Amino acid sequence: MRGLSRMVEEERYCIDIVTQISAVRAALRRVEEEVLKDHVSHWVEHAIASGDKVDQRKKVAELMAVIGRADR
Repeated sequence: MRGLSRMVEEERYCIDIVTQISAVRAALRRVEEEVLKDHVSHWVEHAIASGDKVDQRKKVAELMAVIGRADR
């Protein structure tokens, strides 16, 4: 973010700034995907293995909510 801010302050070419913004978005999507994979492999998997239906529903609901927000 500081790099983008600096580019704007330095009045760099708009296309270069937009290109950098796209690169940052792609990097954030990759990080988000890894965090979600980790969440599913730990917390959701644990809820399933526990047999606790309330916890299972809660974890699935959380996951669906965050996926729904990610699409916006």
